[in-house]
Amino acid sequence: MFHGELLDLMCAANSIVALSGAGVSAESGIPTFRDAMTGLWARFNPEELATPQAFAKDPQLVSRWYDQRRCDVLKCKPNAGHIALARLEETCRQKGRPFTLITQNVDRLHRAAGLQNVVELHGNLFTWRCIDCGGEADESGPAFDDHPPRCECGGLRRPGVVWFGEALPREALLKAQRASGKCALFMSLGTSSVVYPAAALVDLALQYGANVLEINPEQTPLSRRAHWSLRGKCGEILPDLIPRAGS
Repeated sequence: MFHGELLDLMCAANSIVALSGAGVSAESGIPTFRDAMTGLWARFNPEELATPQAFAKDPQLVSRWYDQRRCDVLKCKPNAGHIALARLEETCRQKGRPFTLITQNVDRLHRAAGLQNVVELHGNLFTWRCIDCGGEADESGPAFDDHPPRCECGGLRRPGVVWFGEALPREALLKAQRASGKCALFMSLGTSSVVYPAAALVDLALQYGANVLEINPEQTPLSRRAHWSLRGKCGEILPDLIPRAGS
């Protein structure tokens, strides 16, 4: 049974921000970053394959790793949590209320579910960028024949994700901060709330008076500060919560 005040708030909130983490994607069968280190990759630490220095040292190895992850994600589908959030975005659109989905995930499953206003804080596995000219290409097909793939200019292309030691995309971070500072309701979904600067967004929302809802199977550092902290999976809670809030 959901708290009546939470349902009333979701109905009345003039703007909503949702921040999604690895827990949302895990429900679609996508392994977390560290859990993906299996098979031939088990001898590597994730940090050995996710830095600019690693790509410079062995671009073929790093490209193969990210290409495998890209192809694995292509086999996965949005889960009930993704679809419920798309429904919430559509409800907000019909009522003329801003809704922003900020994600730490690189799988683009939110877009596959139909969400439109998505801010990808950590980039994604499908946009590969030339390290020479900066040109980008969308890669949604089968595995690459050669690693790393090459740009039309002849330069090497790298995955469009944020590696360790790199700053978040400036435009994405600014958009996320602006939305978090203006929202009436901030939803923290399937994220540990310990990875910065993404974790700072909820601090910003709280600073400007937003109500905070957390949904996570485990308690996090945010749990005691959130106005509502629900234990469970997003794919189980959101499909029930959102229709009630939109009624």
